[in-house]
Amino acid sequence: MKSAIYGAGAMGTILGAYISKANYQIDLISHNKMHIDSLKKNGAKIIGKIEFIQKVNALTVEEMNSKYDIILLMTKQTNNYEITKSLIPYLKDDGVICTMQNGLPEESVAKVIGKDRVIGCTMSWGATFHGQGVCELTSAARSNTLTFSIGKYGNNDDFHFNYIVKLLETMGDVKVEENFIGARWAKLMINAAFSGISVVTNQTFGEIAKNRKTRRIALNIIKEGIEVAKVAKIKVEPLQGKDIVKLLDYNSCLKRQISLMIIPIAMRKHRNIKSSMLRDLANNRRTEVHAINGVISEYGKNYQVNTPFNDKIIACVKEIETKQRISTIKNLDYFK
Repeated sequence: MKSAIYGAGAMGTILGAYISKANYQIDLISHNKMHIDSLKKNGAKIIGKIEFIQKVNALTVEEMNSKYDIILLMTKQTNNYEITKSLIPYLKDDGVICTMQNGLPEESVAKVIGKDRVIGCTMSWGATFHGQGVCELTSAARSNTLTFSIGKYGNNDDFHFNYIVKLLETMGDVKVEENFIGARWAKLMINAAFSGISVVTNQTFGEIAKNRKTRRIALNIIKEGIEVAKVAKIKVEPLQGKDIVKLLDYNSCLKRQISLMIIPIAMRKHRNIKSSMLRDLANNRRTEVHAINGVISEYGKNYQVNTPFNDKIIACVKEIETKQRISTIKNLDYFK
């Protein structure tokens, strides 16, 4: 089948390199001409927790000239509706889009092409973009760390679905989720906690987990997500085999202290990750904070659950976006 990664940044380039290494056809597509030119000339150079160089087929958006059976969508989801409309000429009549983004992006894509052509996927690993063909894998290079959760959003055919599973298995473990929204929600809570605080403080996930104050804020953000899920009747699925609700939901001081001790252990494999939203800020782009923390806040409003810590993350990041603040540990005073 003819497949493409649309939005070949850090994670897209690394995934594309693994897929290409396994001899599957995959096109890596990006607006970043310098990056694409380097991929064409030198291949994808993967550094960090694993190091290899892989020849890949890379295209700029302007060079797209064929139709695909499968498009793995790995752009920021701030403009999903418009991006999906632009991809229609490059998608076969029965082609599917697999949303490999943060938040809950499936709805915006389904509005354009219908639920039956949308497949959802979460990724539980991190990467850093260095540019000009170089990307860093910041999570441990083990199959039980480089994990994917995938699920059908509508009545998807098994042929496309199973092929995507094969593509992802070239890099790590793939879990097929019957309750995909529950799997999305698990990843959403971790993103809301650690990506949000990473932007606010300019820290890595490991630094956030180690610092007592940021660790408490992260736990409060997750707790709000758990409470919203309970009222919204969303059954949160395990993430990388760990039951987040069981480990981090607390109703006593003792359980809260245990949950706080668990966080550094749980984040150990991902301690070098920094939020990709920091790179958005460096490039004067809007962040995805409304598609991450904003989802929990919006659900909270709809189901009358207070979400003060998620609300504060959104407000603080907005001030950073508008240059009223900078990303620094001093922003923790905002959460008093």
